Amino acid sequence: MNQILHTAEVVKKPWGYELIWAHTDRYVGKVLHITKGESLSYQYHRVKDETIRLLSGIMDMDLETNGTESKIRLNPGDCLHIVPGMKHRMKAVEDCDVLEVSTPELDDVVRLEDRYGRAGSQT
Repeated sequence: MNQILHTAEVVKKPWGYELIWAHTDRYVGKVLHITKGESLSYQYHRVKDETIRLLSGIMDMDLETNGTESKIRLNPGDCLHIVPGMKHRMKAVEDCDVLEVSTPELDDVVRLEDRYGRAGSQT
């Protein structure tokens, strides 16, 4: 059996970093490390479909689906499917590691709000 080994790519972010451990034309696998007190953009994806699993820490999620807003708290082991068009934001209550698997459209991010001045940007 042939195996292709590669090195994971670390992408620094203002809220922590992404560790991209798989990237093919069909799927992407990442670990997001979100520093306590930081949050990702309030965003949605036009095409990208993703599922997350909280590996460690505690995280709050802001969600909006079909105009209905909600907030949920995720604990280690909790999973969430984020479908295209679902508005969402991850907020780290504690340092968090989040496993994310998704379709490969990494640039499909529409930022509605961003504490780091990136609202309206695609990347």
